[in-house]
Amino acid sequence: MWNEMAVSHSPLRQALQEMEASSNGSLHTIKLLELPRVEVLNQFSDVRLLVESNSGAKVYGARRLHSGTSVVLKCMHKKNTNMKDFIREFHYNYCLSSHPNIVKCFDEAFETSDSYVFTQEYAPVSDLSKFVKIGGIGETRAKRVVEQVAQALEFIRKQELVHRDICLENIFVFNREVTRFKLGDFGSTQRAGALAPKMKVRSPWAPPEVYREGYRVHSGQDAWQLGILIYMCLTGSYPWSLADTTDCNYSAWVAWLKRKTTKVPPRFRCFTPRLLRLLRCLLHPNPDNRTGMGKVNKHLSCSWLVKEAQDFGISMDSPTEFMYNQSLFNRAWRKLTELFHFHTHRTGHREVNKSSSRQISTTAQE
Repeated sequence: MWNEMAVSHSPLRQALQEMEASSNGSLHTIKLLELPRVEVLNQFSDVRLLVESNSGAKVYGARRLHSGTSVVLKCMHKKNTNMKDFIREFHYNYCLSSHPNIVKCFDEAFETSDSYVFTQEYAPVSDLSKFVKIGGIGETRAKRVVEQVAQALEFIRKQELVHRDICLENIFVFNREVTRFKLGDFGSTQRAGALAPKMKVRSPWAPPEVYREGYRVHSGQDAWQLGILIYMCLTGSYPWSLADTTDCNYSAWVAWLKRKTTKVPPRFRCFTPRLLRLLRCLLHPNPDNRTGMGKVNKHLSCSWLVKEAQDFGISMDSPTEFMYNQSLFNRAWRKLTELFHFHTHRTGHREVNKSSSRQISTTAQE
């Protein structure tokens, strides 16, 4: 349903309708939109800053005045963002919003005196970075995160897009049990095959090819970051500081991967052979050889951590996960116990009645 702001601005509504139509055909035709000029406080209340990125983008929580619905306002300052880049992010997020594990982007895009703004659904808990600590989040919860993010990435890959910025801060938590997750932030998303400039900022999330001049955008870059995500969720740390041969931890991984040594790198010895096979596919130096993104589901039923993982400082299962599972078990057990006692009471009551009837009958005969 079109909201009040979009309906009041018919050129934007028409452009969004064309955008929805393009999502069923060519997702890659991005048209510049005529953005309405809006005063935020005339449309939203309870506006509060949630986070500010290094690029200058600010994310606010707010409520729509006409409905009271909680939303997120993603604001990009005009000094740091050109309109073309803003429209591209809005376009991709809006067209990918149908997937259940992608943060929904609403049909609201506008400009203020100094910013471009669009609205998204509000994540009521936080992002994943608030939960991943040293020792990880436990195997059970890690699998839930990876399964849902992998499904979102497979959907993105089928649209011939690459997210390119998978990290804990861009994975949002949507329930208190920390079991429902969505991928957000499409500011770096590009079409597969596009020419991208060399990455200037060094990051432990980045694959090695992004530091070369004029590399091609490839779905293997998302596969790589999915592999780093698995490692992060299970251990709470990075496997290396930088995917470069000058990093001793990365060099040890590449040497083992290329079978120059049979010794599993020390930082990977807490993982089972099955998980190591998956990581071989995801964390391969050559993006063309990264084939594991579609294979994640096949590895969810097997163990990821060795029995001795605690010796490496790894959490076998996070306390919250254990308590939540115990809570479910206890509720089920209490219910079964109540039913058992209820059934026993009813049966016993019928037996008492039969016994009393026989005693009454015997007394009457005497």
